[in-house]
Amino acid sequence: MRIFLLAGQPHERCDPLLRAPSNVTAEPFAVPNQCAKQMKNKTIFANARLILKDEVILGSLTFCDGVITDIASGGSVPAGALDLEGSYLAPGLVELHTDNVERHLEPRPKVSWPFRAAILAHDRELAGAGITTVFDAIRVGSILSDTGAGYPKYARQMTDEIVAVQAAGLFRISHHIHLRAEVCSETLIEELDEFSPEERIGIVSMMDHTPGQRQFGDISKFETYVRGKRSYSDEAWERYIAFLYGLQAEYGAKHEAATVAAAARLGATLASHDDTTEAQVAASHSYGVTVAEFPTTVAAADACHAKGIATIMGAPNLIRGGSHSGNVAAEELAKLDRLDILSSDYVPAGLLMAAVQLGALWGDLARGMRTVTDTPARAVGLNDRGALAVGQRADLIRFTLQDQTPVLQETWSQGRRAS
Repeated sequence: MRIFLLAGQPHERCDPLLRAPSNVTAEPFAVPNQCAKQMKNKTIFANARLILKDEVILGSLTFCDGVITDIASGGSVPAGALDLEGSYLAPGLVELHTDNVERHLEPRPKVSWPFRAAILAHDRELAGAGITTVFDAIRVGSILSDTGAGYPKYARQMTDEIVAVQAAGLFRISHHIHLRAEVCSETLIEELDEFSPEERIGIVSMMDHTPGQRQFGDISKFETYVRGKRSYSDEAWERYIAFLYGLQAEYGAKHEAATVAAAARLGATLASHDDTTEAQVAASHSYGVTVAEFPTTVAAADACHAKGIATIMGAPNLIRGGSHSGNVAAEELAKLDRLDILSSDYVPAGLLMAAVQLGALWGDLARGMRTVTDTPARAVGLNDRGALAVGQRADLIRFTLQDQTPVLQETWSQGRRAS
């Protein structure tokens, strides 16, 4: 039986660094002539468990020049096809929020690594984890005072490096920019002003890591997190906490307003971060937030659901069985049908693992995989990827399961082997 899964969405013909502005509509996709007539460049994966949007079937998939051109059911292996021997074939993973590049920039506390080397290592690691589209979370808003905090400016330079690496054709996967706007900082407004609409920033998220609220409602968790990475005497720690409270008092309201305005000016998806109360969700909704990253309570997740805001939870939270900050568990939200999207956050390899775990929890592997493919792609306006469907990009991963642990075998990005 032949299955035609038409994407029904505009197709992004090229792969620009950043997503197209929402007011630009691409032409509907058409299979390239050389593929339709001669199929010289085609690749066929056969005898695979295809993870479609709503089901898993045994079948084959054909792509040509980086685009899926055919999907069929059945276990036959046509001449010239690659026999996947029953392994899973799924869309490449879409990652909306990862701090992983910062780990490569600072492999140890107070140890800096060259930007380009860090970016390339990050790219290879993500490809090896099955991620084919990433929104690199880059902090904007720095602390330059002599507090020992160690948060220098780097967003503009990092973005320029990513653009340069992209232009040189060195990336294995598709990179986009996610600006993490730190409300509790000194330089946020001037740093946001360094970005222009022409750069097509994909996501701008509002973050306030002031201790005693949101992610760090339990101040002891904040202390464990920060002092675990940086040395503070007890006296210096008390001064630092007081300094952070002062920053929020002085800049909090105007930095939040500046972030909302910047997202609108840049044409970016606006995301909230660590919403805890219904009132915070209501404020986020009034700003135009459409994605909520890591809500910390059931009440906040319920409020997001009621207002049509997609909820992102961390894969490490799900895999570990709870939040390292003591907040709501991702599994609890999944059981309440309040989890829409997964993010690897700080462990790239956790994204596929958590999606499979969600599939087992829900008894529906296709649904679990949607949280890392179709749903995040649609949430940020990328309508050309995230699903095994005719007309979609050939962003693909092949994996098997060993005791419900996924073992990644291959990653393909726009029809090219990435890992």
